[in-house]
Amino acid sequence: QVQLVESGGGLVQAGGSLRLSCAASGRTFSRNTMSWFRQAPGKEREFVATISRSGGITYYADSVKGRFTISRDNTKNTVYLQMSSLKPEDTAVYYCAATGISFSYDWTSSRENEYDYWGQGTQVTVSS
Repeated sequence: QVQLVESGGGLVQAGGSLRLSCAASGRTFSRNTMSWFRQAPGKEREFVATISRSGGITYYADSVKGRFTISRDNTKNTVYLQMSSLKPEDTAVYYCAATGISFSYDWTSSRENEYDYWGQGTQVTVSS
C-alpha cells in the first residue's frame, strides 16, 4: 500500500522556521515529481512548491518564493519543505503529493490533477 506521511508541522511565531518532511512508503518515488500544496481555513487548496525527480528543477508559488525551499532525498524516499520567515498567512494544512507517473527526465507541475498520491496533511499554524 502506497503511503505519503507528512510530519514536522506545529505552532510557530511569525518570523520563525519549520521543516516539513514527507516520507513515502509502498513504492519508490525516486523517478516521480513531488510537490507540496496547502489549504487554509475556508480556502481552496493551493500549490506551494514542486521538485523534479533528480531535484534539478524546483518551482515555487510567488507567495513563498525566497522563504521556502523544497528538497528531496531519494535514498530515503523523502521530500522536505524548509519554511523560513513564516507569516500568519502561511497558516494552513500542508499536503505532499507525488505523481503516479515515473519520469525519465526532470519535469514539474503546479497542477493538482497531475498528482495521484497524497498525504493526510500536517497543520502549520503561525501566530502573529
